[in-house]
Amino acid sequence: MSNLSEYVCMDCGSLLLHTNPSTLESMKEIHNQLCMVKRQKLIAAAKSTPTVSHTASVPVQSQTPSVPASSSALIAANTAAPPAVATAAGGTSISLSGTGTNYSKVDGPIDATFKSTRQPTGTFQGIKVWGPIDPPGQLGIWGTEVCVDFDICVADGACIEACPVNVYEWLETPGHPASEKKPFMIREKDCIFCMACENVCPPQCVKIFQKGQ
Repeated sequence: MSNLSEYVCMDCGSLLLHTNPSTLESMKEIHNQLCMVKRQKLIAAAKSTPTVSHTASVPVQSQTPSVPASSSALIAANTAAPPAVATAAGGTSISLSGTGTNYSKVDGPIDATFKSTRQPTGTFQGIKVWGPIDPPGQLGIWGTEVCVDFDICVADGACIEACPVNVYEWLETPGHPASEKKPFMIREKDCIFCMACENVCPPQCVKIFQKGQ
């Protein structure tokens, strides 16, 4: 624990922890862009700035105060439709229940070449699932860019805590020999490829792929 570094957000008080200083710095920058308290302060500052009018011959227009590009993008992103709704609209063609009970926990790490050695067997709320699967004891690898081998995962929660953009949420997987819940990448499209979740996973069941890989 002596190598653990930390950062405390001066706006919202959030505490970020990591043993890798480079990863912590990336998490810090991302948090500063996505901090809701900081965003609210920017919006409040924008509203308090007087509007600027042009000459009488030109229709009066309001001029938006100057806001850093990253903050502007953040404000636009947070006023759009929630990504979880869009993701959840995808199809579900596999089940988490079944007769596959004769399985044992699988040791890591995840097979980084699984996209060339396995075949997609279906989807769960729009997230691709790579076989073989035989629920509830064998669940395969889930995800396209944010990938987790559910048969290796022990549900320690490190990936969920490390993710600065809230990609994951818990998914109940009763009957699985390694753990009865998994980190489901429901907001996979929000991934910023900081690699924080992959770096902190104890059983090494997470693999992040850049788009197109």
